[in-house]
Amino acid sequence: MTIYHFVGIKGSGMSALAQILHDMGFEVQGSDVEKTFFTQVALEQAGIKILPFQRENIKPGMNVIVGNAFPDTHEEVEEAVKLGLPVIRYHRFLGDFMKQFTSIAITGAHGKTSTTGLLSHVMKGAKPTAYLIGDGTGKGVVGAEYFAFEACEYRRHFLSYFPDYAVMTNIDFDHPDYFANVDDVFSAFQEMAWQVKKGIFACGDDEHLQKIQAKVPVVFYGFGDENDFQARNVEKTTEGTTFEVYVRNTYYNTFSIPTFGDHNILNALSVIALSHYEELDAEVVKERLMTFEGVKRRFTEKTIGTQVIIDDYAHHPTEIKATVEAARQKYPDREVVAVFQPHTFSRTQAFLQEFADSLNLADSTYLCDIFGSARENHGKLSIKDLADKVPGSKIISEETISSLSEHNNSVILFMGAGDIQKYQSAYEKTLE
Repeated sequence: MTIYHFVGIKGSGMSALAQILHDMGFEVQGSDVEKTFFTQVALEQAGIKILPFQRENIKPGMNVIVGNAFPDTHEEVEEAVKLGLPVIRYHRFLGDFMKQFTSIAITGAHGKTSTTGLLSHVMKGAKPTAYLIGDGTGKGVVGAEYFAFEACEYRRHFLSYFPDYAVMTNIDFDHPDYFANVDDVFSAFQEMAWQVKKGIFACGDDEHLQKIQAKVPVVFYGFGDENDFQARNVEKTTEGTTFEVYVRNTYYNTFSIPTFGDHNILNALSVIALSHYEELDAEVVKERLMTFEGVKRRFTEKTIGTQVIIDDYAHHPTEIKATVEAARQKYPDREVVAVFQPHTFSRTQAFLQEFADSLNLADSTYLCDIFGSARENHGKLSIKDLADKVPGSKIISEETISSLSEHNNSVILFMGAGDIQKYQSAYEKTLE
């Protein structure tokens, strides 16, 4: 019986993959730092053992899967090599694993996690589907036909994959610590496109994706008339969104989603297009779109007193804008308050003005210190540089967070990719 040991099992992709292998009947364990991450809850519920890092964890007969964040000099990796065990990087393992299914890679600068979650939910209503979502959720299904997975462009990791299908949601400049500019990002996606075996579903409203070339059909979706799958006659309410879908200018069907903002229409459209291509029943697709409950840390809501508190992973100007717009659609009569923690100095520096422009769309803005990584040289940049560009904004700490309570009847958006949750929990404690 093969035992899989995951080095860095709390990573979002690693945690999801561990759950998939566990579901498929393999013996799975892993190690990580002692700090608590939201990704470990599902592992604990599945009874998967999580150990603190130490070379003694590595035993003969194991297969060792290593998270992308850990170097070859990590003590457990060194021990595995010494014992002559198979050692494989996360993205390489995934590349091999997906060959046994009809695989669908969901890529893009924004919207990957939400779209992977939505696609998985819709497809498993029609056919047995395994999936790996970047919010740390994974499900393995014995006898699965499809495998839907989130594929990240960072460091070109997704070039380890040769999927049957790819969904490309958008191309935008992000990860400035790795990519030089948007053309560099485009080149990574273009290289990925050559590796797809059956078809690509790309957002045709994205000027960069319009230029994608491939050896397989490229099906475009979006709001523009030139798309193969087009959303028309959109109706937005405080309950959700309804739209008609036209396939090459012919009416196909009307769909409703319980979510808000144009980005969620586009995500749904990509799923509708792929389902149509794979000839899944339109009625099943309609019903599944309406029952989707979202993914972790994407517009996750709770109500406390008169305030609606929303946790969202938005960490790029495009994502902040989308989150603010979604809040305005659902809560048109409430004040929208942004609480934002920038993630990495390099991203904050590269998009300083764009962050300010997006945050200025909220009615009030509070800023938390930049969440930097140890690898960065941050020069003289501080959160004050961003605050100076957002008139009326205030810099806030866990100690001063209680001032948010002044905003009666408001929607408070906690946004960021670092540890913004600690600010949210500090605020919730002050309300108790």
